[in-house]
Formats: sequence, structure tokens, C-alpha cells
Amino acid sequence: MSTSTLPYESIINFLEHLEVERNLSPLTIRNYGHYLNRFAQWFKNHGYKDIKELDQEVLRKYRVYLNRYTDKHGDPLSRKTQSYYIIALRSWLKWLVKNDARVLQPEKVDLPKGESQHMQFLSIEQMERLMNQPNLSSKAGLRDKVILEVLFSTGLRVSELVSLNRDQVDTKRREFGVIGKGRRPRVVFLSDRAVVWLDRWLNSREDDWRPVFIRFSGKKPELFKDGEEMRLTARSVQRLVDKYAKRAKLPVKISPHGIRHTFATDLLANGAGLREVQEMLGHKNIATTQIYTHVTRPQLRKMHQKFHSDL
Repeated sequence: MSTSTLPYESIINFLEHLEVERNLSPLTIRNYGHYLNRFAQWFKNHGYKDIKELDQEVLRKYRVYLNRYTDKHGDPLSRKTQSYYIIALRSWLKWLVKNDARVLQPEKVDLPKGESQHMQFLSIEQMERLMNQPNLSSKAGLRDKVILEVLFSTGLRVSELVSLNRDQVDTKRREFGVIGKGRRPRVVFLSDRAVVWLDRWLNSREDDWRPVFIRFSGKKPELFKDGEEMRLTARSVQRLVDKYAKRAKLPVKISPHGIRHTFATDLLANGAGLREVQEMLGHKNIATTQIYTHVTRPQLRKMHQKFHSDL
């Protein structure tokens, strides 16, 4: 395999490999492209001209750059996000080695140590407070209200939420299909309340754009286009959830994934089984769903007190 001086061409070839050979989702491929193109730009800006120049010292400098990076809002990259950048880089290096390129050995690329995180979720009262924060007199406020309602009703991942198209969501049946992580299909369900707000939001729209959730800032596309450029980003949803959580004065830092945890916790607390919750969350393995056993422990304690001999 011949490699170009700069990594851009081989990155394109690698992304095509992910699409054709590994059948990864368009969103995953887009993320890999984002992570690798940022590396390629950094690589070029620092005067490197050949991917063979990537060694342990260059890698160290790149990791320092990621650790110190802040976006236009002043937010740094989390340790988890930094890991995504390094995972993408390591996967690309594995592919290059497999194609006989003489590059840094991927096994020499260590992942950043993850932050120790406690699973954050809300009580129903706290979730209600959060959902009552958006200002319904504005279109953006109405949109945000619907986002919170749909997240809690369905347990969608934020990437799944922002990928929704109008022709995909069936409010009459109160259910619709999504393609989740690992390209696994599943059905999610809308509560009566979520349907009311979602219909209100869609009926308020004066456009024919495909995305269910759109932005209101920035440059507007031509009217004849499908509005793909107007699709709300996952990062925007994360910021709005954080904003409303602060406004609600919640005692925990909550994220869209925290609402997903709240969805699962509520199901289990009301008697759903782990297998059913696994299916609704789209988890491949039941072991992933077992992080929610904090809910079932009180039930186990009751069973222990009822049936275990007290000598």
C-alpha cells in the first residue's frame, strides 16, 4: 500500500473501509472523520509532512493539545472525549499496519485513564422540575421542552435523538423505530404527554425540513433544500440540558445520558424487568443494563428480610 505524504488521503480510504467492510453507521463514520481530521490538521500545523513522523514524542504533544483544548464556549474536552480521539487514531493506525504501512505500532498508543464517574439520574420530582424550565413563549423554548419530554419518554441516546426525521416519528401509533449503537434496530415508545408536546412542536413548524429538531441560530440554508444543515447537534442538546439543569437548581449535574439513566431507573422502580429495560435501551448485553441494579437492591433487601432466617 502506498501512503500519501499527508494523512488526508489515507483517512478518506480508512473511512470508506469503515463504511464498506465494517458496515458502521454514518454517524460513527462521521465522528471518526471528525476526530482524525482534527489530528491531521494539528499534524500539518505543527510542520509534520509525513505520517511516518508520528512517533511517541509527537503523540505525546498531540495528547497535551487535546488535554488543553477548549471550544468556542470555553469548554474543555472531557477525558472520555479525549479517549474517542485516541481510539480513532489507534484504529486508523491498525488499518494502516494491516495494509503494510510503516507507521507507529497501534499497541504503543495507550488510552487515557477514564474519570471515575457515578451514574447520575433524577427523581421524578426533579425530572418534572427540569422539564418545566423552557420558556414556551419562544420557538426555541418549545423545541427544548419537546426534547426533554422525548428523551425521558423514550430513553433515546442523544445521537439517536438528533438523527430523528419527521417521516420516522409516528405520533398516532406512539412508537417508532431507531437504529442505535452497533446498528441495532429497536422500537421506542412515546408517552401520551410526549405525543401532545411533539405534535404541538411539529404543527408549529412552517418549514418542510426533514429533521425533527432544528437550530434557530446561524446561517439558514436555501428554502428548497431538505434542511439537513439546520439539524440540531448532539453538543447543542447537551448544552441546553445543562442550562436547564442549572436553572432548575438540581443537586446533580445532569446530561442527556443522565435522562436516559432516569428513564431506565423509573422503569425498574415501577416493576419492569432487566430484560425488558435492556431491549428498550438497545443494550447488546444484559451486563450493560445491570448498572441499574441500584434500583433492584431495595427489592432484594425486602425479600431477604422476608425469607432469610434471623438466628
